[in-house]
Formats: sequence, C-alpha cells, structure tokens
Amino acid sequence: MHATDHLSSNPSAEALEQTLPHDISPARQFCLSFSANRGALVASIFFVFIVLCALLAGVLAPHNPIEQFRDHMLMPPVWEDGGNAAFLFGTDELGRDILSRLIYGARISLLIGLTSVLLSLVPGMTLGLLAAFFPKRLGVLIMRVMDVMLALPSLLLAICVITVLGPGLINTTIAIAIGTLPSYTRLTRASALAEIEKEYVTASRVAGASIWRLMFNTVLPNCLAPLIVNATLGFSSSILEAAALGFLGLGVQAPTPEWGAMLSAARDYIQRAPWVVTIPGLTVLLTVLSINLMGDGLRDALDPKLKRGA
Repeated sequence: MHATDHLSSNPSAEALEQTLPHDISPARQFCLSFSANRGALVASIFFVFIVLCALLAGVLAPHNPIEQFRDHMLMPPVWEDGGNAAFLFGTDELGRDILSRLIYGARISLLIGLTSVLLSLVPGMTLGLLAAFFPKRLGVLIMRVMDVMLALPSLLLAICVITVLGPGLINTTIAIAIGTLPSYTRLTRASALAEIEKEYVTASRVAGASIWRLMFNTVLPNCLAPLIVNATLGFSSSILEAAALGFLGLGVQAPTPEWGAMLSAARDYIQRAPWVVTIPGLTVLLTVLSINLMGDGLRDALDPKLKRGA
C-alpha cells in the first residue's frame, strides 16, 4: 500500500496538514486542523452550549435559583416515579429547582474559571519574561519564589489563601489564581529562553529595539501557543478547584448557586435522593472533560511540532 493510500485511509491532523495548500491562510489552517480532531470539535459544541446557558440563564432557567418550593422538597427528576414536569431535574433539600441552579451556577463556575486564569496568566507572563531577560538580577528571585509556591499543591495553597482572606466569590478567584501562577511563570520563562537566542531577536536588538519592546512585541507573541493551551487546561482545573473549595464550604457561600456548593449541600442526601448529587457532579465532569478535549485540539492545531510527531 502506498503512503498516500495510508494517509487517506487514516485521516489525521498530520495528514490534513500535509495535504493543505501552502498559500492557505493561518486562520483557515487552524480551523481545518482543529476540526480534524472530532473529540475536540464535539467538546467545543458542548462547551458553547454551556456558555450559552450561562449567558442566557435569565431566559432559559424555569425558576428563580434561590426560590424554595416547600411542597416539592427532594422531588425526583421527571423521568423517575413521582417526578414533575415543572422540575425537570428535580428539586434539592430546600425545594429549589436543580436545573435552574445548574444554569445559574454555570455563570459562577465559568466566571471563576475565566477570571482566575486571567489573574494568573497576565502576571505569570510578565514575571516569566522578566526572569528570562534578567536571569541574574530578577530571574533567580522570581524562580525561587515560584519554587516555594510549587512546594504546596495548588488546592492546598488556595485553602491557605482563603483561610487568610475568608470565603467568598472574589476571594475564591484570587486564591485559585495565586495557586496557578507558578505554572504560567515557568512556562513563559522556558518559552522565552528558547526564543531569545534566535536570529530575529538578535536582529531586533541590533536594530535598537528597547528591552520592553523585545519582551512584549518580539518574544511574547511567539510564546503564546503553549500559553493558550495551558490556559485552556488551567480553565478546567480552576473550575474543579472552585467546585472542591465550594464542597469544603470555603468557596462561594449559600444561597448563591455554584456547582461545588450544590454538591456540598447535597452530600447528606446521597442515599435518599441521589439525583441531587449525581446531576451536579455529571455537569462538572462533562464541562471539565469538554474543556480538556478542547485543550488537546488547540495543542494539536497550534503546535506544529506536535502535529509532525516531533
């Protein structure tokens, strides 16, 4: 069997890249490479659905997420005996509609994930670039601080921060961002060190570019691909950590709907009313899985070395 026959019978991102015209735009090449990963494509569709639910929560949610229906406490989902069409996913221990709380909880969880990633990504890129361009003066200090932070698991570090700041939405976001800061700093520094010695950086330096222009205009754009992938995966990790903190009672406080807090409140009813635990748990699982699959697709589409099997 010829090599071309083998590629056509086993379509992949690598085979697709080899068959693409050389004059195709980078944006179109990225879209074609990303869509070749079917898992990432399906995950993207699901994640877009979750985002739309969060944005349109006021329209899609059938009830107020904190409204209590005392006559319908622990009502099972509509597909089980005793279910009610007015509460598709059933109600919790206080008679609140689970579906409405999941939809509004998506706002909180996605907001925490996005904000914590931005709060750690931007300082992490800055510190990583400073450590790469000033290795003797700032690099040693910055990396030793990051090493100390890495000595603690990110969730444990977040718990320590919340213990000092107190529970709440803002403090949860800050705590998660602090816990993930070292990974972005180290990744930016490693990527920048690999770029500094290249000819285009030397040419810009000889042309008289300032150190700040070299850092943010010349080197940083060529370091963004792994950072974007890491940020995507960090987004899912932040949602998991927010859920874990909420489960421990250190995250978003009641009655604000948040997926981890829903799991925490429902753990005493896992045998009597398992749906109050399994439905929020499956929501967290599927959301995090979709983001991780999207991250894999972005990695394959953005990093040509991985597509070539290097």
